[in-house]
Amino acid sequence: MARQDVGEPYYRISVDEAKEILDSGGDVTVIDVRSSEEFQSGHVPGAIHIPVDEILTRFNELPDGQKMLFICAAGVRSGLACEMAAAMGQNVDLLYNIEDGTPIWIEKNYPVSYGMDR
Repeated sequence: MARQDVGEPYYRISVDEAKEILDSGGDVTVIDVRSSEEFQSGHVPGAIHIPVDEILTRFNELPDGQKMLFICAAGVRSGLACEMAAAMGQNVDLLYNIEDGTPIWIEKNYPVSYGMDR
């Protein structure tokens, strides 16, 4: 179940919860904030690739009015990206940090894309 720690402007979810959200459809986008090399080695299909150090300069690429599921390798960079998105005015009710990260997504045999393909 999504949870919000004190002082955090986003919700924390597991890869299982992220998969459920994605499977339910609706307006939701995955934003992968890892490096290009990490992204190419396997990512959630359809994910937008915006490395964490580019979130502020590429802020206009974040979708408006829909859930954003941020993911990295272990939940640290994606949490930082959520905080940056909130600081730039994104609705905090739409920001989610997938804590487990991409390696767990892949380990659970959830769908994966490779290379720069979305």
